[in-house]
Amino acid sequence: MTDRALIEEAAAILRAAAESGVPCGPVRDVVGTETDIDVGYAIQEVNVTADIASGRRVAGRKIGITSKAVMEQVGVDQPDFGTLFIDMEYGDGVPIEHGRLLQPRAEAEVALVLEHDLDLGKHGFNDIIAATAYALPSIEIVDSRIADWNIRIVDTVADNASCGVYVLGGKPVPLRDVDLRTIPMRMDIDGETVSTGEGAACLGHPLHAARWLADVMCERGTPLRAGDVVMTGALGPMKPLASGNSVVCDFGPLGTVTTFLENAPT
Repeated sequence: MTDRALIEEAAAILRAAAESGVPCGPVRDVVGTETDIDVGYAIQEVNVTADIASGRRVAGRKIGITSKAVMEQVGVDQPDFGTLFIDMEYGDGVPIEHGRLLQPRAEAEVALVLEHDLDLGKHGFNDIIAATAYALPSIEIVDSRIADWNIRIVDTVADNASCGVYVLGGKPVPLRDVDLRTIPMRMDIDGETVSTGEGAACLGHPLHAARWLADVMCERGTPLRAGDVVMTGALGPMKPLASGNSVVCDFGPLGTVTTFLENAPT
């Protein structure tokens, strides 16, 4: 395992980049590995623990790297996860302040909101269904504190799975009313379609992704709890955003969700 001092140093570098708004270099160069995912989670945990101690409220978890293409790109055979905080959450149509994000990219995702804890250790598909209160259309705007998105798996995991902010649609849909595997997805930026996909693009089914997360969080001693938001992963390619861009994601029977990035003040 990487020396604890190097883990603390990498965490401090990421924290400084977030606070200053100036991206940093890859933290894999600090800890001396680009493939040891446990090192990435150790770095992530340092900053998540500090955030909670400072008073930030955990709102749930996000799942990343849910497509085979991205797994191959970063050299892993499994997804990753990060922590969502309530101050990252935006409602449908609410603008995102200029300067909030460093290098934003938008993804269209299915969000789940839990009604019951998922603390059974190993979970079945039906356990996820039974624990879910409803689904929502959502947009995750991922971000990287690492310059030019020059990342490997250790970098993105350390950087809280490249969390930025997330936007939730306002119309809850019970799982009995929608087939998440077959829902279509279209993402438009400034009126132009830039990404398409379907529910099956997320590990075959967004509920499979949630099941993976539920098991992993139990293994790590922090089970998913009632009220948690679970961002299950992208249904299509992510796309870069710039100030002034508007984003609309249409998920067919699951509904639509929209947001926009404010321009710099004049």
